[in-house]
Amino acid sequence: MLKELPFEFRGTRWMLGRRPLVMGILNVTPDSFSDGGQFFDPTKAVEQGLRMVADGADLIDIGGESTRPGAAVVGADEETQRVVPVIAELSRRVTVALSIDTWKADVARAAITAGAAIVNDVSGLHRDPKMLGVVRETGVGCVLMHMRGEPATMQKLTTYADLIGDIRDYFRETLARAATAGVPAERFILDPGIGFAKTAEQNLVLINRLAEFRELDRPVLAGPSRKSFIGALLPGVTPPQRGWGTAASVACCVLRGADIIRVHDVKEMREVATVTAAIRDADNHVHALVPAPLPGR
Repeated sequence: MLKELPFEFRGTRWMLGRRPLVMGILNVTPDSFSDGGQFFDPTKAVEQGLRMVADGADLIDIGGESTRPGAAVVGADEETQRVVPVIAELSRRVTVALSIDTWKADVARAAITAGAAIVNDVSGLHRDPKMLGVVRETGVGCVLMHMRGEPATMQKLTTYADLIGDIRDYFRETLARAATAGVPAERFILDPGIGFAKTAEQNLVLINRLAEFRELDRPVLAGPSRKSFIGALLPGVTPPQRGWGTAASVACCVLRGADIIRVHDVKEMREVATVTAAIRDADNHVHALVPAPLPGR
């Protein structure tokens, strides 16, 4: 059984560690690497969000700008127009936590007003100097992801003195800066950034050593879903066909201590995570076949 760690956002307190939570990916974009354009229409995006909730998602992460390698930046106004109608409608119709996947403070503020309770910042509060203020003022939770550069340049920035140590230092420094600004550590989740400024081999190391990030006393999110490292291992398998590779990756992430898995295929990966966590935690003192409850306040 993992040590339980608190995560707080907008008056809610979750204790994470008893079971892995599932974050469904909802890309309201025309060009995301795996499902670009599929849910660009707001009506289709809302329908997909409702479907993910029905399939067992604990959170939905809504993004309006692709962060695939080489992706171009989308203006804040356009990104806001893409995500806000979807967030507003979903917040009216579902009770799961909604996350806004953006590094832009203005987009985050508009999304929070529309109903988002968590900011998933792929830059880890390093790209927009106003983002930390938005997190502090609104009381939202925040996912700190590790990335170097930006999507257009990140895959040229994969040289590390110590891959795990460098990323841990990045998180320590960011959490210290947030604390100085008045935002406590309990408001943050750590995401080591699988696929962001990492080679295929480095992504495998990240997954294998995921537990080392949890030693910072923060919950850990892992997002291996359909990523290119799976394609490197399975040549010719396109992103939509990487379900089995994703399932193997999700299982390993859970075994290594992931508190949240961020995935495209909610129903299937929830089943993978549930069974894997039951095996991970099974011993003479844990009844693995008794479903764990949702994280309580």
